[in-house]
Amino acid sequence: MVVILNDDHTPIEDVIEILMKATGCGLNEAYMETWEAHTYGKAPVHFSGRDECEVVASMIGSIGVQTQVRREWDD
Repeated sequence: MVVILNDDHTPIEDVIEILMKATGCGLNEAYMETWEAHTYGKAPVHFSGRDECEVVASMIGSIGVQTQVRREWDD
């Protein structure tokens, strides 16, 4: 999965826009994920295979938002 980390520098509108572009989600979902990252410090934003998650994380990272690609569940 892809997790975004809270970012006090990138405008919220930019984060919402890149989430919609990178993940294909709608405005409401992108807003909620951005709010979650801002409020709790991080938020999961995409679930897929590792290769696709790396592409999505790279797109999100292109605007300066820090991301993590990791397993959804630790065994």
